[in-house]
Amino acid sequence: MEKFTKLTGVAAPMPILNVDTDMIIPKQFLKTIKRTGLGKNLFDEMRYTQDGKEVADFVLNKPAYRKATILVAGANFGCGSSREHAPWALLDFGIRCVIATSFADIFYNNCFKNGILPIVLPQEQVEKLLDDASRGSNAVVSVDLEKQDITGPDGGCIHFEIDAFRKHCLLNGLDDIGLTLQKQDKIACFEVTRQRDQPWL
Repeated sequence: MEKFTKLTGVAAPMPILNVDTDMIIPKQFLKTIKRTGLGKNLFDEMRYTQDGKEVADFVLNKPAYRKATILVAGANFGCGSSREHAPWALLDFGIRCVIATSFADIFYNNCFKNGILPIVLPQEQVEKLLDDASRGSNAVVSVDLEKQDITGPDGGCIHFEIDAFRKHCLLNGLDDIGLTLQKQDKIACFEVTRQRDQPWL
């Protein structure tokens, strides 16, 4: 998993309440088990018409936000079914950080396991960031995970809280497999001992 230390990029405003995982990546795109290639279908039913043409006024189709790396969203982001394809699609598009007042629990956990930083902030601070994000290509925001600070285009700073263990994992690029591999020597030792003492297993 790619490390997350400091991210500076354009923030896209999406102040929609209850964005569910089917809106993030519709069910017809869940057939793959690959983590790549889903970015083009992120928010598919909002980004495209039924005949495949782009919806011009959808935020991620606007020229200023096509390369957004931060999403400032509405409350209860990621609700609905537990599909891990939702963070996969966000990441493949280029989104590394989502900021909202609240997230659905499973989506929130899946973000950390895929290298995305979900940040929970009070409503007034999210509204400030939505205002910053509305500046288009000038909506450059920096997220410093080590300091736990968000710096807006006007230099204003917002502090955010994060669980210490999850912060450690993101800073070091450790997903569940990476955490397990840190104990590779102990696992190998266990296997040798088990094979010696219990060869019938």
